[in-house]
Parts: sequence; C-alpha cells; structure tokens
Amino acid sequence: MGFEELLATVGGFGPFQLRNLLLMALPRVLLPMQILLPVFMAAVPAHHCALPGAPANLTQQDLWLEAHLPKETDGSFSSCLRFAHPQVLPNTTLGTEAQSSGGPEGEPFTVPCSQGWEYDHSEFFSTIVTEWDLVCEQRGLNKITSTCFFVGMILGAVVFGYLSDRFGRRRLLLVAYVSSLVLGLASAASVNYIMFVITRTLTGSALAGFTIIVLPLELEWLDVAHRTVAGVISTIFWTGGVLLLALVGYLIRSWRWLLLAATLPCVPGIISIWWVPESARWLLTQGRVEEAQTYLFRCAELNGRPVGEDSLSKETLNKVVTMERELQRPSYLSLFRTPQLRHISLCCMVLWFGVNISYYGLTLDVSGLGLNVYQTQLLLGATELPSKITVYFLVRQVGRRFTEAGMLLGAALTFGISMLVSLETKFWITTLVVLGKGFSEAAFTTAYLFTSELYPTVLRQTGLGFTALIGRLGASLAPLAILLDGIWLMLPKLVYGGIALLAACTVLLLPETKVAQLPETIQDVERKRKKICKSGTET
Repeated sequence: MGFEELLATVGGFGPFQLRNLLLMALPRVLLPMQILLPVFMAAVPAHHCALPGAPANLTQQDLWLEAHLPKETDGSFSSCLRFAHPQVLPNTTLGTEAQSSGGPEGEPFTVPCSQGWEYDHSEFFSTIVTEWDLVCEQRGLNKITSTCFFVGMILGAVVFGYLSDRFGRRRLLLVAYVSSLVLGLASAASVNYIMFVITRTLTGSALAGFTIIVLPLELEWLDVAHRTVAGVISTIFWTGGVLLLALVGYLIRSWRWLLLAATLPCVPGIISIWWVPESARWLLTQGRVEEAQTYLFRCAELNGRPVGEDSLSKETLNKVVTMERELQRPSYLSLFRTPQLRHISLCCMVLWFGVNISYYGLTLDVSGLGLNVYQTQLLLGATELPSKITVYFLVRQVGRRFTEAGMLLGAALTFGISMLVSLETKFWITTLVVLGKGFSEAAFTTAYLFTSELYPTVLRQTGLGFTALIGRLGASLAPLAILLDGIWLMLPKLVYGGIALLAACTVLLLPETKVAQLPETIQDVERKRKKICKSGTET
C-alpha cells in the first residue's frame, strides 16, 4: 500500500482538507500585502528643492517657486534642480531682491538641491522616500529595496526548502510566522536606510518560507483529483490580499504604521499553528509512525470515514514507510538529466522569468494613470478575479499552451501599444494598464497549472519549486528595470514587453497537456517525446 491508497482510506478531500485550506489562506493573504507594500510604502510624492525663507502667503509662494525653480517641458516645476540665483520676475518685488543679491546676467543656470526637498503630503503622510530623501540622484536606492526583498526571497526559498524536509513543514511554518513578525517589526522601527534594507531583505527570506511550506502542506493531504481545484482556490486568497492592501493603504498613510499593519497578521498565524496538521507523508518518511497514525485517525474522523484499527495499524504504516523511503528524492539536477526534461525545464525557465518580470514590473509601477495610487491598486486588484475565471474556461476549451502563449502575447501587446499612446491620454493609458494586468495575472495563473502538468509526478514538486525560483529572479529585476526610464522613458515598457513576447514564443515549444494523461515517471515523459519525434518523421 502506498500513501495515495492510505489517503483514500481516510478521505482525500473533505472537511479535514477544507479546514487545512482555510488555515493556509492566511499566509496567502499575507504574502501579496508584504510583496506589494512598496506601491504605498515607497511611493514618491510630488517634491521640489527645499527653499528656506518661502513666504507664508499662498500667492507669494507660487511666485517664490517660479523665481527659484526651473520648469520641465510639461510646465511643472523641476523636482531635482533649482536656480543658482533667484530669477527676475516682471511686476514683482522679487526681481529687485534677486538682482541685488548678485544674480548673474544672461541665461540662468541651475544647481542640484543642496538643502533637501519639500514633499507634497496630501496623499501620503510619510514614505521611505520622504524619510530618507530617496529622490533624484538617490532614486535608485528606492528601487533597490524591492530588489533586495526579492533576493531575500530567493535565498529564503533555498533555506526553507532544505529545513522543511529535515525538520518538518509545521515546525518551519511556525518559524516563518515568528521570523516574519520579528523582522517586520524591526523594519517598521528602522532608524536609517541601511537598517531598513537589511531587515526587509531578511523579511523576504522569512516570507519565502510561506511559498515553500504552504503548498506541500496543502497538497500532501489532498488526493490527486482535487489538487488543481485547490490550487485555483488558493490563488483567490492572493487576490484578496491585493485588495485588502489597497484598503489598508488608504486608511493608513504613514509607512511605518502601514508596515506594522501588514505584519501583525502573523500573530493569528502563530496561534493557528495549533490546528495545522503536520504532513503525514513527511512523518512516515522520517519513521515517525505513531505521530502519522494520530493525524490520519484525526483526518478520518473529521471526514466521517470509519476506519478500522487494521487499516491504520503500525504494521500497515511501516509498509508505507518502506515504500516512501525507496522513492528516490529528486534534486534540481534531476530536471536536466534527460533530453525531454531538459527541454521542458529550459522552456519553463523562460516562461516563469517572463511571467514574473512583466507582472511585477506592471504592478510595482502604477504611476501615470490619472488616478490616485489607492484607486489604481484597487482597480488592478479587482482585475485579477475575472482573469482567473477567464483562465478556468480557456484552459479547458483551447488548452494550456495556447492560453499561456495568448496571455503573454496580450501582455506584450499592451506594453507595446502603450509606448505609442500619448501620456496625456489618461483613459487609454489606464485601459492598457488594466488589460496588461489582466493578461499578466492570467499568464501567472496558467503557468502554475501548465507547469505542474508538464513534469512527472516524481519531479512535479521539484519542478514547480525550481521554476518559481527562476520567477523570483525575474521579480527581483523588475524594480530595477523601472530605472531604465532615465535612459529613455519608454525603455522599461520595451523590456517588459520584449521579455513577455519571448516567453510567449517559448511556450509554443512546449507540448499541450489538456487531454494528455499526466506523466507519472521520467520514462513516461521520454516515451511521449519519442512518439512525437516518430510521428514527425513519418509525416
């Protein structure tokens, strides 16, 4: 008897599994709130050089700014430069002051802000940008915080993946909750930029534990028939987290308190560990038969499955232990050992990199829509749900491969068209961004299903973990790509769209899995490849 047969005895889908899915909902809501925090926490308000001695009278203030600040091509005041000397303004007394103070004759010249900046606090009370002046020459430091966060997630995924196999999923889930809480509080209490970057990087590592642990804790208690449905349900909780962040961000305008609000859900998470079951499959691989037996009886009882003592006797479970230990534990290298697995893995690397960099590139840069950041976040979050519903029907009608390629192509086209549309046409820019978010979210959702069906059962979890790791690399580069607008305003969109287009073309090289039987072994994958090659030769 294998573990799947054992799970069928106690119930592979029932109240026990539903309760487990609900317990795993909290980290799925928590993750997008933390990952997308920079949308609010690192927002850049309108700003200009600090000008000591500005008059209190509002009318005089406008004249004062005009005398001291150069204008951009769109007519707005410069954010990073000021005149070296106040300029003469007609019909005002400011000109006399300027001339008497020794201002140069002829063409005025400008200098960088030397006394800091003044910020518009109408939308945000404070952000990390206003806290540490991460603007102008220091603008890159703002984006680096997000990149370091994703790098932390990459490192954390490796560490938690190893430790969860060694010490168990449940115990490491508790570690992820506690470390996320402590590091989140430390980030909110940061006294300088360096401390903030370090604590946010470590927070990313801690949060990676959720991405590594939650899925196995769900799947290892579910029968094969219900795993896809559970996967779709779990993505809805992510959307809930995106929408909740928009609400919390609107209510809390200070970055420290906002970060605190996004961290405190770890407290009920720590309490919920009491009801989270350890993976019985993992317990059996460790030879901890009595603990596995306790959880299996609990599962059978909650699912209303009367199970006799013989069905879950220690002798029966010891046979399962023997079978589980005989299974070879794959590594990432196993994904490249045979020709077809190499082909699948290389294509999936491009796919996941493209999906992540386009999704996060669009999500983390929501400026220029003519809406405030709260409305934009709410709008983009609301776009995700219809995208998931659309994917559900498309993958069943047209297949996984064409759905994935079509969604990535749609994302690439929206990036390309937005390069041709004037920034002044807010309606069309907003429409394109919403469509782009819908396409990229649909591509994200499809990628999980498609990838899980491409890999054989013995490598499925390893394949998903590896491709998700490559995806986080794309996510870490997305904030830095935004800085390319300093070279050319449209260059970030060109990068995102180009990579999405490359990923769309790469997906077409993968086999369709819509009506195919899921491969169980590596031999099944290679056998399918030989059939394709043979049919191609005969044609």
